[in-house]
Amino acid sequence: MKKIRWGVIGAGGIAERRTIPGMMLCENAELVAVMEISAERAEACRAKWGCKRAYDTVEALLADPEIDAVYIATPVTFHAQQAMAAADAGKHILIEKPIAMSSEEGQKVVDYCESKGVKIAAGLMMRFGSYVQAMKKAVAEGKIGKPVSGYAQFTCWYPDTPGAWRQSKKIAGGGAMMDMGVHCIDLLQYILGTSVKQVAAFHDTISFSYEVEDSSMVMLRMENGCQCVVQSNFNIPDDASLWRIELFGDQGRLIGNGVIGQVDGGELDAMFLGEQGGYDAQQDKKNITGQTIDVTFGDCYERQITSFCDSLLTGAPMEVPAEQAVQVQRIMEAAYRSNDEKTIVTL
Repeated sequence: MKKIRWGVIGAGGIAERRTIPGMMLCENAELVAVMEISAERAEACRAKWGCKRAYDTVEALLADPEIDAVYIATPVTFHAQQAMAAADAGKHILIEKPIAMSSEEGQKVVDYCESKGVKIAAGLMMRFGSYVQAMKKAVAEGKIGKPVSGYAQFTCWYPDTPGAWRQSKKIAGGGAMMDMGVHCIDLLQYILGTSVKQVAAFHDTISFSYEVEDSSMVMLRMENGCQCVVQSNFNIPDDASLWRIELFGDQGRLIGNGVIGQVDGGELDAMFLGEQGGYDAQQDKKNITGQTIDVTFGDCYERQITSFCDSLLTGAPMEVPAEQAVQVQRIMEAAYRSNDEKTIVTL
């Protein structure tokens, strides 16, 4: 089977914990080289994964003729420069979100890659979650009728940590919403099959002392009329989190607890009621148990890499084209503006 040969730029962090292990499971991908900020760290990564070469500069990795595609998992401030350098080298790109420090810069990256004939996708791998796919299918089939209300929550415990780049606005671009809420915004649009048209938001740093927000609430009005809320936090203990997506329509519901995150899993409670009759003034709630939907859990990172490689090998459309990540970043910029200007922002 033909394989896409990969180089990883920034082989620590999420790459080491999740993406490279997922890549190792792919039948259509081969890890050729890794790059880290020192020769020692790069060699340790190479030895751990058994790949051919280790580099301590981006330029050296991009000059490797055996590499077809690169995965970029460095701090956000480096993304645009590294992605365009990869495009210059003729390497296809899978890049972590956000793909640049601003949507304007991100659009320039997308346009530059297109001009170079290079494919670029964003690392919004939660789209590949088993229950996320099941929810999308149910909505598309009209199982819950017209979607009217949505909620998504994604959190972690991320206290003040010296040197943590995600706590620096200059390097990360934002805090809890930029790092975690981005997935929720993307997933609500993806599952509902629609786009955000209006945004209102609150952002605060409540528990910690760093400069980015540790608490965020974003309200979204979708093009199809559905009203949604996204909450993302750096100050909720991991053991208390639920990581959920809830969707209600005029004919049913989809309630997913633990259905998003780095590990595919959770529980989905579905209720499909069909068309409703007249108003019931008594409103005695019937004890109706929701139904379960059977899925097969897998590795979201493996699915992401496999899908990207398949697009390169067969010409199939990419599941997460980078321009969609740029659109999500425009929503987040509108959310920051809403908080700062105390206004509703129309996109």
